[in-house]
Amino acid sequence: MPYEPPTHRVERSIRATTGARIVAGVDEVGRGAWAGPVTVCAAVTGLRRPPAGLTDSKLLSPKRREELAAELDTWVTAHALGHASPEEIDELGMTAALRLAACRALEALPERPDAVILDGKHDYLGAPWRVRTVIKGDQSCVAVAAASVIAKVYRDARMAELPEEFADFAFSANAGYPSPAHKAALAELGPTPYHRLSWAYLDALPRWRHLKKVRTVPEPTTPESGGQLGFDF
Repeated sequence: MPYEPPTHRVERSIRATTGARIVAGVDEVGRGAWAGPVTVCAAVTGLRRPPAGLTDSKLLSPKRREELAAELDTWVTAHALGHASPEEIDELGMTAALRLAACRALEALPERPDAVILDGKHDYLGAPWRVRTVIKGDQSCVAVAAASVIAKVYRDARMAELPEEFADFAFSANAGYPSPAHKAALAELGPTPYHRLSWAYLDALPRWRHLKKVRTVPEPTTPESGGQLGFDF
């Protein structure tokens, strides 16, 4: 399906209106998975022409994603990854886990960004970060698209490397998302140490329902704003 390539329009707007020097694009992968971490990539790309075919990772074939990720590794100005483990997701809830992973990624960059372009409509980062949310930013913004591809390829590879004893769950094919093979293995074998145990899928598994964790930390409200740089484009 044809698509419009991402641009630097949002980044140029932020630079022009705020004086920001370093603008990072941020995207996550693994939010809807039943197993594995949630992974966030922060990418700084400057205003250079992006590699051909760059777009939201979900629109690319696995082979093309891997090719682009290899090219992006040396093309981006800087990038870093942050993760929140299944245990942290169970303890904190997804919103706080996303913020934790994103902060880990942003703080691992060589230089702290002056502003962040965050994919989606919800600012889960908050203070002290200065954020502009962009719906479908992984399709329209170069830095967010780059972050999308890098995060997806990295997390998929890590899920494929999980121990052979969990091969029945087909993590190498589904990356922890609820595929038919994954669901069948869960029903027969129960959750692995890589599963999120506070999630509702356990309610439908009578043999394993007793393993469900009840979160003791309430799901946080929207973080305090760090200075929203405008709303969705």
